[in-house]
Amino acid sequence: MKSIVTVVLRLVAFFPLLPFIATALAQNAPPKAPVREVTDTYSGTRVVDPYRWMEDTRNPEVVEWMKAQNAYARSVLDRLPLRNELLKRLSELSNATISISGVQRVTGKYFYFKVAPGENDRKLYMRDDLSGEERLLVDPEKLSDAAKRYSINYFTPSQDGRYVAYGISPGGSEDAELRVAETATGRDTGERIDRAQFASVAWLPDGRAFFYNRLQKLSADEPPTERYQKSRVFLHTLGMDPEKDAPMFGYEVSPAVKIEPALIPFAATIPGSPYVFVYLTSGVEPNVRIYTSPLASIGKMPISWRMVADFADEVAAIDAHEDELYLLTYKNTPRYKVIRTSLSSPDLTRAQVVVPASEAVVTSIAAAKDALYVQKLDGGIGRLLRIDFQGGSAQAIKLPYDGAISNVATDAREPGVLLRLASWTKSPTYYSYDPMRKRLVDTKLVPPSPVDFSGIESVEVKARSYDGAMVPLSIIYKRGLKHDGENPTLMFGYGAYGISIDPNFNASLLAGLERGVVFAFAHVRGGGEYGEDWHRAGQKLTKINTIRDFIACAEYLIREKYTSPAHLAGQGGSAGGILIGGAITERPDLFGAAIINVGVLNALRAETTPNGVPNIPEFGTAKTPEGFQGLLAMDAYHRVKDGVAYPAVLLTTGINDPRVEPWMSAKMAARLQAATTSGKLVLLRIDYDAGHGIGSTKRQRDEELADTGAFLLQQLGAPNAKSAARPNK
Repeated sequence: MKSIVTVVLRLVAFFPLLPFIATALAQNAPPKAPVREVTDTYSGTRVVDPYRWMEDTRNPEVVEWMKAQNAYARSVLDRLPLRNELLKRLSELSNATISISGVQRVTGKYFYFKVAPGENDRKLYMRDDLSGEERLLVDPEKLSDAAKRYSINYFTPSQDGRYVAYGISPGGSEDAELRVAETATGRDTGERIDRAQFASVAWLPDGRAFFYNRLQKLSADEPPTERYQKSRVFLHTLGMDPEKDAPMFGYEVSPAVKIEPALIPFAATIPGSPYVFVYLTSGVEPNVRIYTSPLASIGKMPISWRMVADFADEVAAIDAHEDELYLLTYKNTPRYKVIRTSLSSPDLTRAQVVVPASEAVVTSIAAAKDALYVQKLDGGIGRLLRIDFQGGSAQAIKLPYDGAISNVATDAREPGVLLRLASWTKSPTYYSYDPMRKRLVDTKLVPPSPVDFSGIESVEVKARSYDGAMVPLSIIYKRGLKHDGENPTLMFGYGAYGISIDPNFNASLLAGLERGVVFAFAHVRGGGEYGEDWHRAGQKLTKINTIRDFIACAEYLIREKYTSPAHLAGQGGSAGGILIGGAITERPDLFGAAIINVGVLNALRAETTPNGVPNIPEFGTAKTPEGFQGLLAMDAYHRVKDGVAYPAVLLTTGINDPRVEPWMSAKMAARLQAATTSGKLVLLRIDYDAGHGIGSTKRQRDEELADTGAFLLQQLGAPNAKSAARPNK
């Protein structure tokens, strides 16, 4: 009887959706979406939404429509003649290079993520010193099975290096569970703390307890917009029940510290410092509110917190050495400066300027035993300064070549600094600066990539935007490129949160470069290439600048005959969905194709999603007239017009995405498919074992790149799409 009931229920659920599946299986066209208009009124303006019903992704009709769309996309992509060839080449390239990331140095020990050739996902490793033997600490593949795949989100070693806390999540969801491993043996201590997506672990000096951020536990009837509200910092002692952990800081924890529900608290400790710091952040703005308290006061409730900096002080980061507190601030200096005050008696009104503002943007500070190390971005090139604690002026550290600096790491108990250096054409190297010998030393943590970029060139130019702003543009291509307007070209842009697109070596690009594809990176407003002014010039009501800067860069590539509209594609992901969605709806004639990855495409509705409220400071709110106008202007979904010849579009999303709802891509796909008159493909590709891409495996990334590359080469009419010269074999 049970089996019969099961079959009947499945048929009842399936029957109304047969037209979707039948259309997908026919492989002639994507399944059409029913139009069910919903009208909203914002500040007196009526806005019609034809596909609001898709926002309920638990609705069986939505589920099956999306599955049918993905089935159709797969039927098209799998038949592309270059798809399998590209996948093979991409697998060769991704497996040729060892990937090392997130390196942290603690008491001479090194902890890092690594993906070795032939491996599919990153694992957590450590060394007792640079010459020591590498040891595997956490292998997510051993936690995975056929039903559920796990990946590592983050890790933080204890101050003595005895333990390492890490986050593990299923299916690329980033919905991390916090666990702890003993580094000497790899033994799992048994800690299991859920709702730890942004744990930001801060260990106490004794190595037996740590602070962490935990999201609130929602009841079944609470709206999804509450997911990231009212989080708190807790203190956990190894071996204790996390449900009994006491909150130390956060929403309604201390009567003396009022905290808005949307602010996210994190804790930080510095080895050797007698203080604990807590930060309050919106999650998207660069400035933070900072409090401090003696570590000795922890456990004595209520804790007495002293404010060091408020949001109005526009402080982005701090570090400390003995009783000196260093702060990175953009107050009255949009390209940032470094100031210093007393840690025991902080007074920012009397703080001393340590690194003054200049044309270069100060991007980070890190205190070691010997000096403060300051990272700068100078016209896209990384610079590093050393400021000795014993006095003297800032000294520039000579780098082996011009490139991008990242992963700057110090230990307050040890001299020197660790950094990663890379460029568009040089694979990354981790260097350690030795202050005694005054030189950088290759740590040998990662060997040079065998992927040969010797035949590849890169140039840095500037494109004049519609209002006269000069927008940096990086262009990468195969040596000997002809400026005949015939080159298939892919231009990427982002432009949000003050995040810069820095030069970075990507071996996978060679699969396109060797076929004559030109890659370009537009450093549009909204990013951080020129500091906070550049960021603010591309957010909220100025977000149109982000879109038009991208258009200006496209026009530059066409004018200089790198390419032409028929051979040009644009790409943007996440918040970059606003950029590419806006570009193809404002200037559909300028692009032959577009790739939109996990894109914010229905900005007007973003505020209704779990991650929407935290993003109000970046994009605005529909609850005010100005906010509504800004969001409507950046909403690509509502910019689509019937009867327009749009370029070919491939939209990709992950069903477990915690940052951008998959229905945004679904609604945009439906709208474009119904509106376009070009006859070009509009495909919706869905990965049902992925999220925002952060937890995706190497194979998943290669598969998506193969789909993207084959789609673009077909749509852009690449003349040499059927063969490729391969300089490295």
